[in-house]
Amino acid sequence: MIVPANPENIDRAASLLRAGQLVSFPTETVYGLGADARNREAVAKVFAAKQRPIGHPLIVHLADAAALGNWARAIPAGAQALADAFWPGPLTLILPRAAAVPDVVTGGQDSVGLRVPGHPVAHALLERFAALGGEGVAAPSANRFGRVSATTAQHVAEDFGTEVALILDGGACRHGIESTIVAFTGPEPELLRLGAIGVEALARVLGREPRIAGSDAPRAPGTLATHYAPQTRARLLPRDDLLAALAHMGRSTGHIAVLAHSVAQPALFEGTWFDAPARGHAYAHELYANLRALDARAADEIWIETPPDGPEWSAVRDRLRRATHRG
Repeated sequence: MIVPANPENIDRAASLLRAGQLVSFPTETVYGLGADARNREAVAKVFAAKQRPIGHPLIVHLADAAALGNWARAIPAGAQALADAFWPGPLTLILPRAAAVPDVVTGGQDSVGLRVPGHPVAHALLERFAALGGEGVAAPSANRFGRVSATTAQHVAEDFGTEVALILDGGACRHGIESTIVAFTGPEPELLRLGAIGVEALARVLGREPRIAGSDAPRAPGTLATHYAPQTRARLLPRDDLLAALAHMGRSTGHIAVLAHSVAQPALFEGTWFDAPARGHAYAHELYANLRALDARAADEIWIETPPDGPEWSAVRDRLRRATHRG
């Protein structure tokens, strides 16, 4: 059930979470599918609803950074510096887990993902949840595992229907892609997932860029080779390749759906055509909504113009590379 994110419904959502139910709520990145992170049975419902592998860890959302010590047994200076700089905001820290953190949240690992979101609805919900005795909300993105993330309440309803007790409608998410993930489980900080906070911003706080995660890095959400994928087969095509493919299209090509940011729709093109924003942040904001809309057209293939190089586009390129990967 989709409801407005007013104080009455936020109170209702917090009560449902405390009762072990699933609630979806907006963050500044994407919509989350939340459960009481201390309630193993409630967290198990998240895995069942998402059809998520049990060993894939979740991110625990907190009302305030002061609660870090309840979940992490160590908070390195670099992690604290990033929290001070970017929380509330689109940053997830992977830290050594405290002994009492449930295994179901961490995927059985010795680390836990933690975030203080910046969206006013998420913040209000987490504060109300804490006032009712809750400590944290485990909330992966509110979509079926491996599929396109949800950036509106309607996206959540389309994926889950009545499997979710309540969906708080806070409008479209501001960033539109997931949080940046940095791990502090080894001698150096590691970048596990690109996101709304870029590498340069992290480096300004840490004094150096975090190293790219190696094979021994903790498992983290959204880092599989195939992820964020539409049901329809999707291909990334550099601009020249897209132009060539469009020039050679015939009626035998079938129904093609295109997402382009610099190529103009040809006059004789008969498929589905979406013009994406030409700036990285605006493109990211609309990315998942565009992928969902293209997927709904039931095309034979989705052709996506490869985004430009440059740090502004790094997270978008990461999402599209995984969305179009075929193992």
